[in-house]
Amino acid sequence: MTACRSWLRTAGLTALATMLTTPAFAQQEEPARESDEIIVTGQQVQKQVVSDGNLGALGNQDAMSTPFNVTTYTAKLILDQQSETIGDVMKNDPSVRITSGNGNQAELFMVRGFPLYGDDIAIDGMYGITPRQLISPELYEGVQVLNGASAFLFGAPPGGSGVGGGINLTPKRADKPLYRITGSFSGKSIFGGNFDAGRRFGPHDELGIRANGVYRQGENAIDNEDKRVIVGGLGIDYRSGPARIFLDLGYENQRVFQPRPVIRLGSALTVVPAPPRASSNYGQAWTYTKLRDVYGTLRFELDIAKDVMLYSAFGMRDGSEYGDYSTITIAAANGNGTQARLYVPRADNNEAGQLGLRARFATGGVSHQVNAGASVTFQENRNVSTGGIYPASTRTGPNCTGIPAASLTSSVFCSNLYNAPQVAKPADATVLTNLGNLRRLQAFDYRSVFASDTLGFLEDRLLLTLGGRYQKMDSRTFAYSPGYRVTQVIRDAVTPVVGLVAKPTDSLSIYANRIEALVQGAVAPATFGGLTVANSGQIFEPYRSVQYEGGIKFALRGLTGTAAVYQTNQPISSYVDGPAVGQVSLLVDGEQRNRGVELSLNGEPTDWLRFIGGATYTQAEVIRQVTYINRVPYDLRGKRGIGVPEWQVNFGAEVVPPFLRSATFTGRLVYTDRQYVNNINTLSIPAWTRLDLGLRYVFVADRHPVTFRLSAENVTNKDYWSSAVLGYLTMGAPRTFKSSITFEY
Repeated sequence: MTACRSWLRTAGLTALATMLTTPAFAQQEEPARESDEIIVTGQQVQKQVVSDGNLGALGNQDAMSTPFNVTTYTAKLILDQQSETIGDVMKNDPSVRITSGNGNQAELFMVRGFPLYGDDIAIDGMYGITPRQLISPELYEGVQVLNGASAFLFGAPPGGSGVGGGINLTPKRADKPLYRITGSFSGKSIFGGNFDAGRRFGPHDELGIRANGVYRQGENAIDNEDKRVIVGGLGIDYRSGPARIFLDLGYENQRVFQPRPVIRLGSALTVVPAPPRASSNYGQAWTYTKLRDVYGTLRFELDIAKDVMLYSAFGMRDGSEYGDYSTITIAAANGNGTQARLYVPRADNNEAGQLGLRARFATGGVSHQVNAGASVTFQENRNVSTGGIYPASTRTGPNCTGIPAASLTSSVFCSNLYNAPQVAKPADATVLTNLGNLRRLQAFDYRSVFASDTLGFLEDRLLLTLGGRYQKMDSRTFAYSPGYRVTQVIRDAVTPVVGLVAKPTDSLSIYANRIEALVQGAVAPATFGGLTVANSGQIFEPYRSVQYEGGIKFALRGLTGTAAVYQTNQPISSYVDGPAVGQVSLLVDGEQRNRGVELSLNGEPTDWLRFIGGATYTQAEVIRQVTYINRVPYDLRGKRGIGVPEWQVNFGAEVVPPFLRSATFTGRLVYTDRQYVNNINTLSIPAWTRLDLGLRYVFVADRHPVTFRLSAENVTNKDYWSSAVLGYLTMGAPRTFKSSITFEY
């Protein structure tokens, strides 16, 4: 760490000295000055957001010609905004909200008001290959967000989410020579950096190699929360004549020590407690998350004739996760509650594959874009879990006031949200053995075939997409106590798609689609909220959600914009009183309908101004569900969906002042409306607004660009609950400073 600080200090002073002697501050010949200005401008005008994207079965599509709402955040944005996770990138998207996983450090995304788990983020169009909890974005050329259902485009996501939209990651390629190194600082003491290098080889540049590496370590802006990140990526491609081969390999090793947990609310609470200090940490010192993933993809493309391409792809991931967690459940308005331990070792082995054909041709004045293919996804996770046994002395004192006596079991200790005591790590409630050879808990085997045709009329001014995907879903859960048993659900379905695009002009398109989501049904866990789940291991039926969407897109004077309206339905589940005291049962017994309006605006209307963001309005309404409170039925029709705000605004601007052309001033405003915490809508968290500010400065050193960056997120250090997704609370991050310096050759 000392060496790292010394390196950054030396590099910063050297760069500052160079900046003060650069042609911008000294008398140089005019050609050199003009050349430096070109280099600086070249760094500033690179696109941060584009609307084109990979639409899975339909391949790469131009934004104005597709009947879907797609936004791609580029590697330039990731670098300039000093993004450290996919969640950092999603802070730009008004249709997405970021929260934490239930009891772990996973990033969970809400797209159009429906959850998207990390397990269901795709890479190069394939599920199950990306790391499942935390993903470093530095390895990717683009982070693509598809707003809306995608069962036809990408197939059914095995993690059981993605009804409202999905995220697809695009690997980096060695398209031009690049040598870049970045030193960074963030939080209280996170020092590190990354490198990005690539070039092509061979007499005709047939071979390309792109390598990326990341290292960060130190204390986050949250008190006592330490992180360590080691990431490496290698992309190799070979392009010769009609054939192309792409190999991408990745390695991630992420560790978080004393992570701040999410907050559960006791059923007797009548108010939501005020949030504690933004940087406070109510986690236990012995808690941690250790994640290790090795993954890769191999893709082959062959042009077998003019405008006819055959392709195949294969991907795999080997992951391991060890986590010791301690989530707090608040029982009283003064912050008193209980904390319990959950220790989970887990291993994952996933594979995915694709085979397909794309062709373009015309018949009788009508153009055709035909796509046909097959895909397969196999996932297997192996894990066990245990709680802890705390001594009786941890369940006495003022922190126990207001907690029901029935909740004070040996598996918990008394705590307080505003002044959480540190207790010794408890003994295991169940002694876990054979951790080196974990037993299977779940396995998913999904197979599908698809076909589509996009017909173009009036010289492709009118485009009609028709298609369908047949999918077979084989889901299994395994139990070993009191005896070995397997629960298996095998179902199949056809998910069609209809899309229409009309382009009155080259800069305006009107689109509509009818597409479905197909998602694996919920799997009842072993426990929920410290209670035993009576139907643990039950796999519910897969469900289909139908989406209707229409919108307008425009591209004008460097700006791209989209206005869309949509409607999507999704089954919802609830926990009800179980057959015995201390038990609950999981039921999938309701339906939620989300209707919304989306507005987005991205691009550069002038050479000194850039916009990123937009606004969304979502009406999430329960249209069918009956829950039980103390075994009394309660009709939830007309209630708002849990954790879904009506209004969301993410709007950023970047300004290059005419008096300082080497500088870029940045700002972003994030607004999130009120969110309900429970399904009967008696508890809610208030709306919140956050302001982020930043500065970039580019100068030239020995004909090479050097970029300084400084930013502050949550400038006012606001204390707020950021999310109530799935009925638990996530704290907003405190004021967080980030800085970096990048040398590019």
